[in-house]
Amino acid sequence: MTYPEKLSAIRKQMQADNVQAYIIPSADPHISEYLPDHYKCIPFTSGFTGSAGTLVITADFAGLWADFRYFEQAAEQLENSGFELVKQKVQHAPEYIQWLIEKLDNGAVVASNEKLLSLLLGDLFTQQFSVKNISLANKDYLSAIWENRPELPNQSAFLIAEKHIGQSVSSKLAEVRSALSKQGAAYHLISSLDDMAWLFNIRGNDVSYNPVVLSFALINQDHAKIFINPDKLTADDKAQLLKEGVEVFDYEEIEDALKRIPENSSIFIDPKRNCFAYSKLIPKTVRVIKDTNPSTQLKAIKNETELANTRNAMVKDGVAITRFLKWLSENIGKTLITELSAAAELRKFRAAQEGFVGDSFNTISAYKAHGALPHYGASEQSNSEVKAEGLFLVDSGGQYFYGTTDITRTIPMGNNTEEEQMDYTLVLKGMIDGCKSRFPKGTCGYQIDAITRKPLWDYALNYGHGTGHGVGYFLNVHEGPQVFNPTATPVAIELGMITSVEPGIYRPGKHGIRIENLVNTIKDVSNEFNEFYAFECLTIAPISTKIVKKDLLEQNQIDWLNGYNALVFEKLSPFLNEDEVAWLKEETREFSILS
Repeated sequence: MTYPEKLSAIRKQMQADNVQAYIIPSADPHISEYLPDHYKCIPFTSGFTGSAGTLVITADFAGLWADFRYFEQAAEQLENSGFELVKQKVQHAPEYIQWLIEKLDNGAVVASNEKLLSLLLGDLFTQQFSVKNISLANKDYLSAIWENRPELPNQSAFLIAEKHIGQSVSSKLAEVRSALSKQGAAYHLISSLDDMAWLFNIRGNDVSYNPVVLSFALINQDHAKIFINPDKLTADDKAQLLKEGVEVFDYEEIEDALKRIPENSSIFIDPKRNCFAYSKLIPKTVRVIKDTNPSTQLKAIKNETELANTRNAMVKDGVAITRFLKWLSENIGKTLITELSAAAELRKFRAAQEGFVGDSFNTISAYKAHGALPHYGASEQSNSEVKAEGLFLVDSGGQYFYGTTDITRTIPMGNNTEEEQMDYTLVLKGMIDGCKSRFPKGTCGYQIDAITRKPLWDYALNYGHGTGHGVGYFLNVHEGPQVFNPTATPVAIELGMITSVEPGIYRPGKHGIRIENLVNTIKDVSNEFNEFYAFECLTIAPISTKIVKKDLLEQNQIDWLNGYNALVFEKLSPFLNEDEVAWLKEETREFSILS
């Protein structure tokens, strides 16, 4: 079926059910960011492949609500699909709700597959649609028209030994149960796959880039039950989990388990990370406590084993990045290099590292104007040749058995314009200021975000994405609860949190620049004013100074940059051959305002 034919088939089902609007979010029953193929509903329906967006279908309009990261991509992919791009003003905001309220008549019916709606979004629908007496209906209009729909993944899962992760499952369960007691909750439902992976020391291959496994958990003070395809686990794994106090049940049994929650008891649910449909299975007399999963905060604070292993992963990753940058510098202009072939070469260098599992996300390999698309993904159709001029942005990361990496370097390829040099330097200033921040205990991410943006704001420049996101331990590359962005999220930046610092400048049709390091929050100084924290740079890879406009840098920024590149040379050179050491020494050589 073509996309217009699919749209027509959905509208026929809507008409038969007297439904005036149908909503298709980008989600699965676990409210995941990255989805198994079985739940890639937006690409199936419209052709849009971005990682965020919402489709809304009425009798006379079909639109994709997406934010600025996807404007150009969506406009291209939606052509002749029957869907139009609706440009969101605020990232992640469900702005289509107000549009529907204005468009629909009183008493209209809005439908969606409620397994793909978060509880938070379902509650928002219920509240806001009530102003026009708009009712909700749980409808799946895709299954009937999705021929050869991919099955749910069935790859094996595995357990990570306590010695490699620093904490046992039983110890983690004890911490979660303590948090539940403080909240007065008898039961706790976990649907989010990264929380599942952390709590039960389990990893899998069910979702691209994220080493997670489709599963749920239901916990009380006496029992911990996980719901998973039992064929994914070996008999030894099941025995180990049982030893830790965890029983294994079939994936599909979660629905019956929720229906059997004792009446008049209580259950703790994270409204952002559980689906609306499953929340409605809980008996009406059960008190529902809505808050962030305790495991989300616990896993964000890495223990010493996780931090030590992550530092090891960063060195391995830095070796791969260094070899890639050297290869690029020595082959550009001599052999054909494209965005796709460069990304493939980088993956080869990573794959040669001990413990490498795979990429942590789809590499953004973006030359010149493609760099102005923050979430650009090179395809056979868009694949540009990389030449010895302009700027080449590479945002990539690796999953290792002992950590997760995420790094962006913008590479000056030669003959760079004054504007490119200026923008590169300002982004570098912002990244440096973010990385070298000193801040009092209790500081939140939006305050770090402002510090990082200040050098760009001074020149009336800005960027539309957040400055930083949390990163997991051999887990999701995007992890909460902390975030560096302008939203006043009341989450303090705590010791042991790993977060990215990645400011940027994007000039459509010209270039994009982003420079990113991952940092760990550490103690700095304590005095009568407060306890102050700082950041340890975890990412170990050279930052090019070739086109830096030194007159724009302050001495403390130059000192930081020279110190960082010196650290890179010290950490990586023992793992490089003679030629690679010579190349890295030149790449990281000290510079000053006077030189």
